[in-house]
Amino acid sequence: MPQGENRLARARTVLEMEARAIGDLLPTLGESFERALDLLLACPGHVVVTGIGKAGIIATKISATLASTGTPSFYLHPADGIHGDLGRVRKEDVVLLLSNSGESNEVVTLIDPLRKVGVSLIAMTGQPESTLAKNADVVLDCGRAPEACPMGLAPTTSTAALLALGDALAMTLLEERDFDTENYARFHPGGALGRQLMKVREIMRHGDAMTIVVAGATARETLIAMNATVGRPGAAAVIDAGGCLVGFFTDGDLARNLQEGIEFLGRPVDEVMMSDPVTIAPNALAADAYRLLREKRVDQLPVVDDEGRPVGLIDVQDLLDARIV
Repeated sequence: MPQGENRLARARTVLEMEARAIGDLLPTLGESFERALDLLLACPGHVVVTGIGKAGIIATKISATLASTGTPSFYLHPADGIHGDLGRVRKEDVVLLLSNSGESNEVVTLIDPLRKVGVSLIAMTGQPESTLAKNADVVLDCGRAPEACPMGLAPTTSTAALLALGDALAMTLLEERDFDTENYARFHPGGALGRQLMKVREIMRHGDAMTIVVAGATARETLIAMNATVGRPGAAAVIDAGGCLVGFFTDGDLARNLQEGIEFLGRPVDEVMMSDPVTIAPNALAADAYRLLREKRVDQLPVVDDEGRPVGLIDVQDLLDARIV
């Protein structure tokens, strides 16, 4: 077999073995998994996740996933733990200990000190008869699939199984906590994820930064009000006597009327405004506002509440400034 094919065959074998190891976890989910979930859901403190070596790296990722999806968590390095960092752990916490063998010295050494603190212990291990498993309140079996390493030594299938089981815990907890996109955005204010989940209300212009005129005002009065508004938004929401939106007047309407040579400044704005403007709700995603602006080929959208009253204005420039675009 040519060298290139040998490489690809080896890579496929690794993926197949790891996929099989994860698939083999399905029939193991049962009472122990539910007990672990109950402990984590009832935890009034933090979920402390620990492990050493490659399992420690997986533990760090599991802790980060928990923390970002509604379950307060931090990673505790076991070596640091026995040298003072156990002071971070409180009796109201739950500790999740990862060790494929269940005999990792640094992890096993933590058991007695953690018991003295009074925490509940959940073990994630591939050896249910190990020291770690025998001393845990709940044991999550990660299986005993052979490692994909040709020498059978480097953690591969075992770490894949640990990670997948940790994700299963975190995602089930997320669902049971009714953790939604708004919560997720609150924990991810930076980067592309946070921007994708920003709401219109977070970046819209409101208060003194939006122009509102009552139907019947002249186009001239509307333009003067727009020019006097903070930031000069280039648009005005037109409302009826009850405060509901009945139209929208923009710089585009001004330009169009000027091009047509229409004497309109003394006329009611009702005659030159858009009487059925596209609107968006304050709780809509800012990304949806951008899609609407593109579809309708406009630069601004009035933001209205459930009763049809204007509460803000969103401009394409606001989306650019927030890096939604």
